[in-house]
Amino acid sequence: MKNKKWLVLGVMLVSLVGCSKKQTVAPEDSTGGGDSGISDSNLGSGNDSDSNNAMGLGTIRFPFDSSEIVGENREILKRNIEILKENPSLQVQVEGHCDERGGIQYNLALGERRAGAVKVELSRGGIAGSRITTISMGKEKPIAMGSGEDVWTQNRRANFVITSR
Repeated sequence: MKNKKWLVLGVMLVSLVGCSKKQTVAPEDSTGGGDSGISDSNLGSGNDSDSNNAMGLGTIRFPFDSSEIVGENREILKRNIEILKENPSLQVQVEGHCDERGGIQYNLALGERRAGAVKVELSRGGIAGSRITTISMGKEKPIAMGSGEDVWTQNRRANFVITSR
């Protein structure tokens, strides 16, 4: 019953945000150090790992039909843990995304598993769960348009959105 409530909530959320466009904001400091230019007034608008404007936090990519964090993505996750440890007041939302293949319900569930897998690993790395929220975007917010493995690889991801400093 609890899963049905999450599914209904996810479908409602997808219908609300499905048509919105992703905003991209150029990083203030391309060297990766210093102030990122993030203030409470512009949190959530382009301050995410997909736009490279999330204080160095990196986007995690996933294999097809999987929520397993593998390969170089484990290193990206380790760097993200270090950034979060260095910024103890930082709070983030992990968004789970999928490629265009599969149905809406399936991809919402897969996106939820991807975001959840990242949260589990952040917690294992010493980041308090209270600093992390998760959400599934399913296939509704691609960063690359079109079809084919190159596009699909970019869209199978968990990105970080700064929600509070």
